[in-house]
Amino acid sequence: MSRGRRKRERQRPKRGLGGGGRRLSELPENVPAVVGLVAMRGPLRKRLLALGVRPGAVVRVVRRAPLGDPMEIAVGDTLIAIRHAEADEVILEEPR
Repeated sequence: MSRGRRKRERQRPKRGLGGGGRRLSELPENVPAVVGLVAMRGPLRKRLLALGVRPGAVVRVVRRAPLGDPMEIAVGDTLIAIRHAEADEVILEEPR
C-alpha cells in the first residue's frame, strides 16, 4: 500500500441543524419544501432574503439546466435562477 495521501471527500458541516436537514440543491423537481436556514453570508444572502428565500418560506425546484447548474426555483410568485453551490447553502426543514 502506498504512503501517499488519500483524497478525502469533503463533508460540509451542518450548521445549527443537529445533524439533520436537507439542502435545496438535493430537492427533486416540483416537490415543495420549507426553508429552515439560509447558511451563506454577505450580499448574496441579503439578496435571497429580499427575494423571499427566508426561513419559513415554501420553495420548490421548477427545473434544472441540462448539466444541473443553474437551477430555477419558485418562492411564491417569484422565479429565481440560482447556482447549485448557492442552493447548497439553503437548508430545508425536516418534514413533520
